[in-house]
Amino acid sequence: MMLALRRACIFRALVFMAFLPPPQRAQDPAMVHYIYQRFQVLEQGLQKCTQATRAYIQDFQEFSKNISIMLGQCHTYTSEYKSAVHNLALRVERAQREIDYLEYLREADACVESEDKVLAEKLVQEAEEDQRIRMLLNASCDNMLMGIKSLKIVKKTTDTDGSWMKDAVSDSPKVYVFIGPRNNTVWEFANIRAFMEDSTKPAPRKLILTHSWQGTGQVIYKGFLFFHSQGTPNEIIKYNLQKRIVEDRMLLFGGAGRALAYQHSPSTYIDLAVDEHGLWAIHSGPGIRSHLVLTKIEPDTLGVEHSWDTPCRSQDAEASFLLCGVLYVVYSSGGHGPHRITCVYDPLGTIMEENLPNLFFPRRPRSHSMIHYNPRDKHLYAWNDGNQMIYKLQTRRKQPLQ
Repeated sequence: MMLALRRACIFRALVFMAFLPPPQRAQDPAMVHYIYQRFQVLEQGLQKCTQATRAYIQDFQEFSKNISIMLGQCHTYTSEYKSAVHNLALRVERAQREIDYLEYLREADACVESEDKVLAEKLVQEAEEDQRIRMLLNASCDNMLMGIKSLKIVKKTTDTDGSWMKDAVSDSPKVYVFIGPRNNTVWEFANIRAFMEDSTKPAPRKLILTHSWQGTGQVIYKGFLFFHSQGTPNEIIKYNLQKRIVEDRMLLFGGAGRALAYQHSPSTYIDLAVDEHGLWAIHSGPGIRSHLVLTKIEPDTLGVEHSWDTPCRSQDAEASFLLCGVLYVVYSSGGHGPHRITCVYDPLGTIMEENLPNLFFPRRPRSHSMIHYNPRDKHLYAWNDGNQMIYKLQTRRKQPLQ
């Protein structure tokens, strides 16, 4: 700053000297006096400038000193603040850990209580479900299959696949014949003798259904025909044989209709059955190596009452039937004999495998197209290689429920 002021004063002196008179007039006393006064004024100005500059420098030094002191204080305060913040962060972190631990203890107690509650509810639900199933299957029937007593070939036709039956519960002697795995024509015979002897009068009645069936799993129950509708994966039709109209229909879920129910029955995707407990459906469950699914159906409303995933495989199976609420699945090797029951499923768990004898059917050259149990006469109605047959059964009482 001082250097700049000095340069300014020198510049003014040089400017002033530029206006001096020529040398020949320099000895003029008045001019000399004038110049002397001007130099005095200039010196006074320089002195004032120097004093002001010194005062400014002194003020600036004091200001710098104050600023340095304040900066030092700020640095001290900053360090103290950082230390306080750090200590506060440590205390917050410690408090958070304690809160997390307390929360963990609370959640652990809640989880234990929740698991105990869920387990208790599950046990109650299982007990209620077991009681409901026992009530659902609580009928006077308590027999279990012990063997195939005899075989009677009622008639032989040229049709490899088909099914035949009587009404499972009514006293009607009528016989119904379903020829082929897909058709809509049902033959109604007055009785089994009329079916056996073609020349016997009256002639069979021809019933044309409004829908075709799929497979050989049809049943007749209380005057109604129940069958799997052709062209649908899982539709069950309830058909009134007297009025010749569709009374009702339902969709059977749980993977029904996606795969064959039995490996050696290449047209049956849903097999219907009737026993002392009512109407059932058997079909293959989901998966490559699927097992059979057993479903209890309410015949009046076509509502599903309950379903069970059974341990019985579809592989190598050819047919199945129910007797007193127990599923019996017939297997054969390659579709040829021997035909034997190697899987039995009891929803109530009253039949143990160690109590079962070897259940064999008389050897036949081909697998069965259908095997259905009739709870009214306690026989099995079967179709094998064009032969319509009746199997008489040997049974005994099941073990009572504990």
